[in-house]
Amino acid sequence: MLRKEGSNRHVLRACLEERLKPIVGEALFLEYEDVLAREAIFRKSPLAHAERRQLFEAFLSVCEWVHVYYLWRPNLRDEGDNHLVELAVAGGAQVIVTNNLADFRLSDLRFPDVRVSAPKEFVKELA
Repeated sequence: MLRKEGSNRHVLRACLEERLKPIVGEALFLEYEDVLAREAIFRKSPLAHAERRQLFEAFLSVCEWVHVYYLWRPNLRDEGDNHLVELAVAGGAQVIVTNNLADFRLSDLRFPDVRVSAPKEFVKELA
């Protein structure tokens, strides 16, 4: 998010411009809140805390809230990432965009309608 032309920024911009419809559920929302509260990771950020909060609220305003009623576990080797697959399945998402591809490669369950893509690759599809 720090680089002006970074892939993550392009994905976020596409969401804010409503070219993409991001989904969010309780677990992902809480994860976002937790990350926003970690001041140490934002030391080099060009945005002040209030500006990051405003950006987050703008992002949430274009998200679709999805309730997850079924947990698909065990599935991923990193238990902390299972909520993303469950959210994607519950919300009918076609793609999970993440820089953390390694933890999704060795899943126990297969969901053929949901793929995992790195932001860099996903941005190429948006062009």
